[in-house]
Amino acid sequence: MSKIIRIGTRDSQLALWQAKTVQQQLEHLGHKTELVPVRSTGDLVLDRPLYELGITGIFTKTLDIAMLNGDIDIAVHSFKDVPTILPIGIVQAAVLKRGNIKDTLVFKNNEEFLAQKDAIVATGSLRRRAQWLNRFPTHTVVGLRGNVQLRLQKLKDNEDWNGAIFAAAGLGRLNIKPENIENLDWMIPAPAQGAIVITALEEDEELLAICAELNHEETEICTTIERKFLNLLEGGCSAPIGALAYIKDEEVIFKGVLLSPNGEKKIEVTRTEKVGNHQNIAKYCSDYVIERGGKVIMNGIKTQNKKINIYSTKSLTEGQMQLLNNDLVATSNDAVKINLNRISAAVLKAPMKNVIITSQNTVDAILTNCPKEDLNFENIYCVGRRTKRLVERRIGKVVHAENYGKDLANFLAENLKEREVTYFCSDLRLDYIPDILTENNIKINEIEAYQTKYDAIEVAKDIEGVMFYSPSTVQSFIKKNHANGIAFCIGDSTALEARKHFKDVRVAKIPTVESVIELVNEHYN
Repeated sequence: MSKIIRIGTRDSQLALWQAKTVQQQLEHLGHKTELVPVRSTGDLVLDRPLYELGITGIFTKTLDIAMLNGDIDIAVHSFKDVPTILPIGIVQAAVLKRGNIKDTLVFKNNEEFLAQKDAIVATGSLRRRAQWLNRFPTHTVVGLRGNVQLRLQKLKDNEDWNGAIFAAAGLGRLNIKPENIENLDWMIPAPAQGAIVITALEEDEELLAICAELNHEETEICTTIERKFLNLLEGGCSAPIGALAYIKDEEVIFKGVLLSPNGEKKIEVTRTEKVGNHQNIAKYCSDYVIERGGKVIMNGIKTQNKKINIYSTKSLTEGQMQLLNNDLVATSNDAVKINLNRISAAVLKAPMKNVIITSQNTVDAILTNCPKEDLNFENIYCVGRRTKRLVERRIGKVVHAENYGKDLANFLAENLKEREVTYFCSDLRLDYIPDILTENNIKINEIEAYQTKYDAIEVAKDIEGVMFYSPSTVQSFIKKNHANGIAFCIGDSTALEARKHFKDVRVAKIPTVESVIELVNEHYN
């Protein structure tokens, strides 16, 4: 080609490395080139994770505009940053041979934190965040943006961070070799991760022919499958989707995954086809994921940037979400996380005359530490209908149950002959039961069955209502948010805590999640 080929690129060090790689290959073929660095929105907005920006192609749009305006002839991108549908008039011209596809953990000191309950890991990728939380659900994942060097510096500067996740290809291309590093072989990479793509104008046939000489066919086959899988799931940089295809022994092997943003839901798929018969892999795998709950996950992701009317401090099931009025947009997560304690089997096997069980978590804690056959509970008293049903199904007959702890305490104060009880509780238990029983000269033996960890998310300031299911969910919410809107509460104890913060507090007719949903629907009708 007689004219100089203008190569458009972002101006980060990694992007320039990629562009120079293309430049060297073109010049090796005898073409004259020059680099044209351009800054993108993705490079300018560094204080928010990509998925919070709510758009795809954030690193490519500026170069697309420059190409359509005639300022550059081709653009070089990290293929994983490119939307699956290119702008009209721009086409994929070539894919270079793929580099390292893996995600890598850079960590401080040692890897002991991986076995610990509490740890902080940084990433700006929703896919990495979701996969990490799926594997380490008690860890905290914080946002991390900027070029590779800036992210490494942020990891160093934040003393409470244990590690951060990077693309292995980026570290390798910049010849950065952190002292403490581990490849995350279990983490499925982003579609086309590790690959470099060249785009050009569809009408420039001469330039397309030149770029075609740089194309690596095997990488093209694999990245095409991965990106088609992404496209059929209607995902982008803002969806937690992983995909990897590779060729071995004349077979294409594909692995795909879709997760909910919090990592709680995960749908995986694998497929192997002979090379030449691989064209339908992406369609088969995307259909497989969609049919097994993927559609619900993607619909949730699509609505996450809309205004949220309601926040539930307990994760709602798909069936419970469907009970909400159609015009309501709701989000939910478990605002409190439960960790069951170890309780001595000898303690649980000892005869207990009167036992108080106030939650399903207590039942799980007891049976985790001791089989039902070894328990020696004579009289069991419960709080809540569902707790009673669970106790009678898994432990034994319940002598008496009340909907609220305060009512149960008053009943025991009036009717208990033996003035001693064993109370299985949480580390954040309310004082109603112990206070009332102590005032009535009943001895209480408390056993901490489980611990409650606050884990509410930060919600929009214009939230219209919050659904609460225990006093601890109120406390968790308030640690991250202001008391805006209406508090919809499962019962009186929860409402009492909510009234410390909210002006408008509503109480469900019966203490069930469904009753709280009915309360919300009644208000919005």
